[in-house]
Amino acid sequence: MHHQRSSIAAAFVAAIGIGAFASLAAAQDGASKVSSPEDEIARYREMLQDGNPADLWIARGEDLWKQKQGPRQASFEQCDLGLGPGVVKGAYVQLPRFFQDTGKVQSLESRLLTCMVRLQGYSETQASKNHFSSDGKQSDMEALVAYVASESDGMKINVPLSHPKEKEAYRIGEQAFFFRAGPHDFSCATCHSQSGKRIRLQSLANLTDTTDAQKVYGTWPAYRVSQGTVRSTEYRLYDCLRQQRFPPVQYGSELTTALTEYMARNANGGVFSAPGLKR
Repeated sequence: MHHQRSSIAAAFVAAIGIGAFASLAAAQDGASKVSSPEDEIARYREMLQDGNPADLWIARGEDLWKQKQGPRQASFEQCDLGLGPGVVKGAYVQLPRFFQDTGKVQSLESRLLTCMVRLQGYSETQASKNHFSSDGKQSDMEALVAYVASESDGMKINVPLSHPKEKEAYRIGEQAFFFRAGPHDFSCATCHSQSGKRIRLQSLANLTDTTDAQKVYGTWPAYRVSQGTVRSTEYRLYDCLRQQRFPPVQYGSELTTALTEYMARNANGGVFSAPGLKR
């Protein structure tokens, strides 16, 4: 752990140094072309990718997948993520999807809650609480999500849209994406429906554009360097809704599932490369 932190710090310093050197060289040569903030951030992420701290979450998530828990002392090893009980390989890139046993379209997070209730014996209230890391406490759910997602690394995103419920979820997700409300009259689309926009140094992806959607959706869940933890798509949506000043949404809700369906389907065909690494 100490070695990995040292590597991260060294890479961060190196990234800053590279950016400063590039800018200095350009100034000395009288050139007008200087590395953009996006270029330097991308280089920083690339340097850290081989030692992504998310690997620790993946290992813990795999242990949690096999660990017997809950009133029924059961593991997740019989949890059906859409490809059959216990099949993890390739499952994430085909979620959300319709599940016959619940009659719902479910994301990974929503489906894991179902397995916590039906397999492990938790109540629905117990299953839906405390799934985000906070105050230095790591979330078991985010570790599970990191593990399951990692088992689809390098595969193409292939979210189905054949069942009527899947089509309905996509329509609801699209409507929610463009729905303006709250004290600032914001929607998801306010920040994420046009190309080339940014907030300060942060580029804003156009999630209505296939290429941008593939780049963004295909790199979550991700390790957030600024927060020192892995964050899932569910958390990212929760935080975006919070910033829009919307009321808190329940973990694994139909709203976040529909928004995930919309983003994931827009990203179809892209190569999944996660857990990613974010600022």
